[in-house]
Amino acid sequence: MNNREAALKIPYGTRDFLPAEAADKRRVESAIAAAFAAWGYDEVVTPTIEYIDNLTKGSEVVLEPHMFKLFDRDNRTLALRHEMTTPIARLAASRFKEAGLPLRLSYVSDVFRYEQAQTGRQCEFFQAGVELMGSDNAAADAEIIALAVKAIEAAGLDDFTVCLGQVDYVRAVLRELGLDDEGRRLVEQAMEKHDLVGLEKLARRLNLSKSAAEIIRELPVLHGGSELLARAEALTDSEDAQAAVYNLRSIRALLADYGVADRVVFDLGVIRDFGYYTGMVFEAYAPGLGFPLAGGGRYDNLLAEFGRPCPATGFALGIDRLMLAKERQGQGAVWVARDVYVAYGPGKISEAIRRTMELRAAGKTVLTALSSETRAQAEAEAKSQQAAELIYIG
Repeated sequence: MNNREAALKIPYGTRDFLPAEAADKRRVESAIAAAFAAWGYDEVVTPTIEYIDNLTKGSEVVLEPHMFKLFDRDNRTLALRHEMTTPIARLAASRFKEAGLPLRLSYVSDVFRYEQAQTGRQCEFFQAGVELMGSDNAAADAEIIALAVKAIEAAGLDDFTVCLGQVDYVRAVLRELGLDDEGRRLVEQAMEKHDLVGLEKLARRLNLSKSAAEIIRELPVLHGGSELLARAEALTDSEDAQAAVYNLRSIRALLADYGVADRVVFDLGVIRDFGYYTGMVFEAYAPGLGFPLAGGGRYDNLLAEFGRPCPATGFALGIDRLMLAKERQGQGAVWVARDVYVAYGPGKISEAIRRTMELRAAGKTVLTALSSETRAQAEAEAKSQQAAELIYIG
C-alpha cells in the first residue's frame, strides 16, 4: 500500500457517515434525547478516556482484551470507554455524592470495543441510555423498560419486541438443583452464550437427576407471555425463585399501566452477565437482526465498587443498530432536501445574501449560490440540490 492509499484508509472497525446517514443519526439521537428529557433524566457527558481500573469494576468478564488502551505521562494505564454505565457509576459516586436519591441520568455517547467487526457491530459505535440509581423496586425497573420502548419508538422504529428475563430466578433454580460452584459456573457460562448444545452436554456430564437435567434444558427456552410465569413457578420450590417471578409479575402489571406491555414477552433465557446483573434483565430485538438493539437490567452491586452502595437499573440503545433496523424496515436515511435555492445574476450577490438571511430567519433551509449564474444554470443547480423552490435575483 502506497502513502496515497494509506491516507484514504480509516482504522479497522470504524466508519464514515455520509450526509444522509449523518442527518438520520442526528435525528435519531435528538429524538431519543428528547424522550429521556421528557421522563426527567438529566444528560451527562463523561470523558472518552478513563483509568482502566475504573472501567473494569463490577464485572467478572475479562474486559481488557476488548479495550483500546494507552498510557499517560505517569505510565498509568488508560482506556477508551467500552460502555457508559461504569463511568456514570463513578460520576454518581463522586460528583453526585451528596445528591438526593433517586438519581436519573442519561447520555448519548460514542464507545469503543475491540472485537470482530461485522454488520451492526463496529469497534467504534454509538449508544444512548439512562441509569436510574437509588431504587430497588419493580417500579424503577418498569420505568426503565417503558422508557426503552418509548425511546425506540421515538427513534422511528415500528417493529420490535422486548424480551424480559430474571437473573435471580435462574441463579436460585441452579442453587436448588444442588450444583457445586464449578458446575453452576459452567451452566451459567453456557446460558450467557445461549449454547444449548453445551447445556445438553453439561446436563449429562454433571451427573444430575433426570428431573434436574430436564430443568437445565428447559431454562434457556422458557419464552412466552404471562402463562410462562406459571410454568416458571411450577419448576421450583425456591423462595428466592418465587420472589423473582413475583418481581416479573409486578413489572408486567406496571408495563400495562404504561401502555407498553404488548411490546414485552418473557424470556428466562435472557441472561446477559451473571456476574454483573442482579435482577431483571431485558433485550430489544427487531426482525431480521441477529443481535439486540438495546439491553439492560438491574445492577445493584456496581456503585459499591466506587464507595457508594446503591441499587441501580438502566439500559443502553445502540444507535447504529437502530439505524440498521430502520433501514431494513424501509425507513432508512434519506437526503435532506433544501427548501430554497437562491441564485443571482452579475452584481446581485448582496441582494441575494439579504434575501437568503430573511428566509433563514423565517425557518427555511436555504442554499445560496457562490457565484453568479444564468437562470438556466440556477434551475439545473436547484434540481441537483433537490431544492423545493428557486429564487433567482437577476
